[in-house]
Parts: sequence; structure tokens; C-alpha cells
Amino acid sequence: MSMRILVTGGAGFLGSYLCELLLDQGHEVLCVDNLFTGRRANIAHLLDNKSFEFMRHDICFPLYVEVDQIYNLACPASPIHYQFDPVQTTKASVIGAINMLGLAKRLRVKVLQASTSEIYGNPSVHPQPESYWGNVNTIGPRACYDEGKRCAETLFFDYHRQHNLAIKVVRIFNTYGPRMHPQDGRVVSNFIVQALQNQDITIYGDGSQTRSFCYRDDLVDGFVRMMATGDDFVGPVNIGNPTEFSILELAQNVIELTGSKSQLIYHPLPQDDPLQRKPVIDLAREKLGWAPKVALRDGLVKTIEYFDTLLKSDAYKAS
Repeated sequence: MSMRILVTGGAGFLGSYLCELLLDQGHEVLCVDNLFTGRRANIAHLLDNKSFEFMRHDICFPLYVEVDQIYNLACPASPIHYQFDPVQTTKASVIGAINMLGLAKRLRVKVLQASTSEIYGNPSVHPQPESYWGNVNTIGPRACYDEGKRCAETLFFDYHRQHNLAIKVVRIFNTYGPRMHPQDGRVVSNFIVQALQNQDITIYGDGSQTRSFCYRDDLVDGFVRMMATGDDFVGPVNIGNPTEFSILELAQNVIELTGSKSQLIYHPLPQDDPLQRKPVIDLAREKLGWAPKVALRDGLVKTIEYFDTLLKSDAYKAS
């Protein structure tokens, strides 16, 4: 059945792909974004689609629309962007969640919260199951994002308990792919941009810290599968790739796949940067029938192609 679906943060890296997928499934999509980190270029090809509507709006302010489902993705997700204005980052997570929950309550529609593996902080449990409560420094420079998302989860579950609201909560682990912002400060985009320009590749710490990288197609597929589950399953559920790589291994893969002449340089590890990150996805397998399909090297090839084209474009050179 065709629905009118709201995607907040819909002009972002993941949001724009979610909009595409929902349109392909025959739905109408209302894309809402304040364009702080989202980009018009990500959705430019959708603007002529009669089933797509873009609204520039900050979800820290109430939104009065009529929709059948809500995906709440709106929040800066990279350290460079979310630490630029930490107070606003917390507002986007907390006040934004309140506004989207209020809208869902008024309309009596299902709402999905894009949470994050950052709620686990620098984990003392490895790998991380959904039952782990996390190890977060509440006063550190990353807390605006970590604690904002943790509070958003609390709000979602309280609305569910208090108002019987249909909610879904997914925890996103490191995701990469085309349409990442070239200056977002995330490790995959950093390494690829530096390698394509034959610049030194910057590794923070000794490179032994690990991440689990999920390609964006797999991740967005997990969103849609989660939204399609019955109202009795609310999550939270980890969505990520359980194959673990060290940062040094990632850098070596990028250098090899780009044929770059880049050298590795090492800088101190930022405060509270997690040393390990790997999801337990048993719940996603059981409840969603979901598991990632795209191997890291295959996803890196597609992402490298995207950045290579972007860096050579006249629009990028003029920016």
C-alpha cells in the first residue's frame, strides 16, 4: 500500500538513499532537512519526481504535516560537524525527537529513530549487544552526540510506554558509501580523499583501534526492514557489519585500491575515541532477516569511484 512518508535529514548521506528506496517502492516522500550537513545535490535528481517533496526545515521547531510514517534521521553524525555547535547537536537529537514523537502521537503513525553505536561510548564489552548499557563520558567533547542520542532513545521508549506509540529504534554502526561529505571528518571519507590527492593519510592513535564498516545500501535496507516489523517489536536493534577491521587495515586497503602514493602519518588519538566497535547482529538476523551483503573492498571501490568523480568536478573545484 502506497504511503506518504516523512524522512527527516532526507538530504543527507543516508537520508537521500532512503528517500530513493521509498520512492522506488511506490511511496510518496516528504524530505525535510535544514541543509546543515545535508546537501541539495544529494536530492537534485529527485526534485522532478511528482511523488517527492522537499521542505527546508529544522526539526528543533515543530512540524505540521500529514504523513503515514516517519523516519527520524536528522542530526549531524560526524565529529567535525556535531562538535562545531555541540549545543545545537544536542537540541537536534532531543528537541527534534520530542517534535517527531509529538507529530507521530498526533497522527497515530509509526516512527523510527536512527540511533547510533555511539551510545555504547568507548565500550568495555566487546562486541556490543543491544543489552549493553554503554560507557560514555557525559562531559567529554563527544557527549553532545552520544548523550543526545541516548536521551532520544529514552524519549522514544517513554512515548511508547506512556502513549502506546508505535516506535522503532535502530543503532547504526559505522556506515560509508557514495554521497558522504568529503569534509565530514569520518575515517573512510578522510582516507579516500587524502589517497586520491596523494596526500599523507592521517591515522589517529597507532591504527590498532577497530571499526566495523557497513555499506550504505545494506544499512538503508535494515531501516526499511525494521519499519516493516510488527508493532510488538520496537528494538533497539544493531544495524552494522560484524566484520571488524583495524584503522590501519582500512588505510592499507584504500591505498591499494586507489594506487595512491600516500604515506601514513600518525597523530594522537582524540579524547574518548572508541578503541573497539563491533556489533552483535543476532537480533537483526532473527527479527529482520537482515545481514550485510556488501564486503568492505567492494563497497570501497564504489565509494572511491564516487569521490574520484566528485574531486574532478568543476563544482567541487570551485567550492
